[in-house]
Amino acid sequence: MNGVIQVLSPHLANQIAAGEVIERPASVVKELIENSLDAGATRIQVRVEQGGVKRIEVADDGCGIPKEQLALALARHATSKITTFDDLVHVRDFGFRGEALPSIASVSELTLTSRTAEDSAGWCLRIVHGGDVEGPRPSALAHHGSVIGVRNLFSNLPARRKFLKAARTEFGHVRQLLHRAALARFDVAWVLEHDAREVLHFPAATGEEAQRSRLAKILGKAFAEHCVYFDNATDGLGLSGWIGAPTISRSQPDMQFSYVNGRSVRDKTLGHALRQAYQDVLIHGRHPCCVLYLKVDPEMVDVNVHPAKHEVRFRHQGMVHDFVRATLQRTIAALAPGDTPNLAEYHRTLVNENPQAAAQPSPRMPHPGYTRQKVGHGASTALYGRIAERPPPSAPAPTAPVARVGTAVPAPPLGYALCQIHGVYIVAQNEHGMVLVDMHAAHERVTYERLKRAHQEHDVRVQPLLVPVAVEASEHEADACEERAGDLERLGFGVDRSGPGTLIVRRVPSLLADADAAQLLRDVLSDLCEHDASSRIEENVNAILSSMACHGSVRANRALSLDEMNALLRDIEKTERSGQCNHGRPTWAQLGMEQLDKLFKRGQ
Repeated sequence: MNGVIQVLSPHLANQIAAGEVIERPASVVKELIENSLDAGATRIQVRVEQGGVKRIEVADDGCGIPKEQLALALARHATSKITTFDDLVHVRDFGFRGEALPSIASVSELTLTSRTAEDSAGWCLRIVHGGDVEGPRPSALAHHGSVIGVRNLFSNLPARRKFLKAARTEFGHVRQLLHRAALARFDVAWVLEHDAREVLHFPAATGEEAQRSRLAKILGKAFAEHCVYFDNATDGLGLSGWIGAPTISRSQPDMQFSYVNGRSVRDKTLGHALRQAYQDVLIHGRHPCCVLYLKVDPEMVDVNVHPAKHEVRFRHQGMVHDFVRATLQRTIAALAPGDTPNLAEYHRTLVNENPQAAAQPSPRMPHPGYTRQKVGHGASTALYGRIAERPPPSAPAPTAPVARVGTAVPAPPLGYALCQIHGVYIVAQNEHGMVLVDMHAAHERVTYERLKRAHQEHDVRVQPLLVPVAVEASEHEADACEERAGDLERLGFGVDRSGPGTLIVRRVPSLLADADAAQLLRDVLSDLCEHDASSRIEENVNAILSSMACHGSVRANRALSLDEMNALLRDIEKTERSGQCNHGRPTWAQLGMEQLDKLFKRGQ
């Protein structure tokens, strides 16, 4: 280092910019297809060789670039997207910095061919490793649009090229990128070729059936058949998309796609809100599947916080978090039995994805992720009293007439009960075939939702601590506590500050009087600082209510009359999140007549 300040050469500046936005071949494809979308393309074709390391070509039918502006397209900070700061604040385009093409050209051999609707022929430019531009020269192009070819990526930077993975791995990143783009723009046709072989072909999908077909190709048939579309909007915010039923989950969060104003992002706020929405309907360690589209006023979101624009920053982070969480929770709660997937088929896919899932615990045993807690605070669990409190009979309960399916009155979704199996499962018949219900798991969910509703209908009950708890915190946490005093009060916390880093907890929610007040306060403050929202109190209260529901639900080996079984079926149908118990296990499964016929080889 010579200590002399000097202006970087344009070539070196381009290579530095390339290091920020061009990580691998998929990064090049991302920048090029975003330019194609900004140009109004309705069909985008991507061709790659050797995972994109040897060759990348992106062809579109967009508006094209006039001959006299081709050279400007390869200049740094040249863009048609913004002209004033107001345009930058309200930016709705993808590629608006004007850095992508010169950055790519500085680390590859780039060819740009384009034609506008007014031109009778196309024009072509070529640039190698950021050197002099060659052209423009005439080039044959059958229609308006652009074709950008990139060869020998990082050939002038051997150190960068060594960090690239095998061709198969690099192509996997390109394919995943195309999947995300195809989910963002159903109105665009997408084609992907690898080593001269067509790998993906998504025609433009404008109707619901065509969109579900594209979902099936990307996320699988199970998700497309058992996802629910939703759309919710309020002042300045809108959220729509598809969410999979809780039973269609994954061992990894690899089937979660989120978009902000059409831009694919990986955002911690959206991810946290998604996890909270599914918190008491998923088995521990499982992840939901979803495609989420968030619309927000461009002034309320900063899309320029990451060089590759993978992340965004919301001006009102807490408001966005709460809106997303509440919308998803309402959508999940509204899932009716008719919307729940065939759990027998789902279990087979779960076992195929993870062989260890075949060794799931018996429904008669508590789930391993569940720890029983002592029930206290005088709460009543006398729900379904005549079922849960009745002693085991010495003889089977007398049978009652069974309501018939197929009469003039339509059968309810879960049909009518026929019998019990080993005092654990209820067998019912509906229009589609046979329904099996785990009576304890189902009754536990019914009881749990009733307890939650009863608790929510009353104000948070506060318990003063006989001995206030001193909490040593950082000054940052203590400052946050003072700033969020109103939020903490609404959550049932009474906290005073007695020093730069000392907090005194004087009141806590009554249901959490036996909890570790110091740790709970730290967790709440951490959430408020990180996500501008916290659900720690709700999660801890729900854990206690869940334990109460478990103890207050009908147990195994309890004989029920047909009337009692049917009453439980009707309660399942009208209870939110009734497809899973409090610990995420399924509560019922449907076996259709086609499955039963196949089982016994009828009609074969």
